[in-house]
Amino acid sequence: MSENATEVLTGGVVLAAAAGFLIYMGQAGGLGFGHGAAATYSASFRSAEGVNVGTDVKMAGVKVGSVLNMKLDPKTFRAETVLSVDPKIELPDDSAVVISSEGLLGGSFVELLPGGSATNLTPGGEIEDTQSSVSIVDLLLKFVGGNGSSGGSSQ
Repeated sequence: MSENATEVLTGGVVLAAAAGFLIYMGQAGGLGFGHGAAATYSASFRSAEGVNVGTDVKMAGVKVGSVLNMKLDPKTFRAETVLSVDPKIELPDDSAVVISSEGLLGGSFVELLPGGSATNLTPGGEIEDTQSSVSIVDLLLKFVGGNGSSGGSSQ
């Protein structure tokens, strides 16, 4: 009988640990329980290189949301993105959104830069001031290659 009780107790401990792990992962992944629905905003980028669905949206280095959806607009050839942001954060209507890099070898994230307007952007609205990602490879080629021509001529 004591073997059966030990097995039940061990099973209960394993289930409690698994539940704790799932709750922790949900909160660490930004899914959190008991929070209100996230506010969504749209933004259009010329280039959204390095950004995917699930990419972090940060403000002042703190994660405040994530990228929910991305698609190419066939008329403008721009990357249309939908961003989810913590509903407690009220964005001024002149806010900007920039695709930034975490470093030379790091990934990209979407950064919100709040404006100074007295009126706020309504959830579901569009953030019009956007800055696309900068390709590190293109920057290095411009720096190393100068104007792209070799200085000498050979005959």
